[in-house]
Amino acid sequence: MSLPELQEKLLAWATAEPRRSWLLESRAQYFGRYGEPHEEDKSFESRMNGMLDAYLYDFRPEGGEERTIERFIGSQGALLSPEGLAAYRDLARNVHAVFEVRRMQPGEIRLREIFGGGDYDVSERRQLVGLEKGDLIEARLLPFEGKLVFSGSFIYHPQGARKRVLAEVKRLKKVAAKEGKPVDVPAFLALLSRMAFKLERYRNVKLESIYDFESPIR
Repeated sequence: MSLPELQEKLLAWATAEPRRSWLLESRAQYFGRYGEPHEEDKSFESRMNGMLDAYLYDFRPEGGEERTIERFIGSQGALLSPEGLAAYRDLARNVHAVFEVRRMQPGEIRLREIFGGGDYDVSERRQLVGLEKGDLIEARLLPFEGKLVFSGSFIYHPQGARKRVLAEVKRLKKVAAKEGKPVDVPAFLALLSRMAFKLERYRNVKLESIYDFESPIR
């Protein structure tokens, strides 16, 4: 199966009536943290894709240990071909983070995760208009056929916010090390997303007033 076919099969199972309550709960949680888009928003499609990604790959139904995709594998695994089952297990190992663009070349983009510092080479045949080295993006990387590809969710943070974001990452890591506990990365991603959303909606507000980590948007 192609990647779109794998995702369509997973989504069809996850949004079927017996699991409708899972979707509604996950949707409410996601929009509560990220902000709910409207159809007129420029990032509407990407943010709706982000909500579905979060449901499929991050949400843990009924407060359990397994994520939605793991529930799917457990329920449908015996009906899948060995190749299909392996492909879904690969998808379960996706990576969702904010990345810095380190290198761009035809067919491939190298990204660096801003907290852990790991590098990822992403296969991308499209020309991503406006994306440049040094840019910060929130993305989900899906393993498929030995390569990493972007999901349909993609949030761009402008160059003007780069230094502020990286400085806050450095501060959070320092505080976490001092306190002996990990950084709450999902909360930080949600905060950045809300900032990008506000910048998109309120073009008359200065970037510095939005990407302000001393008085963050809640």
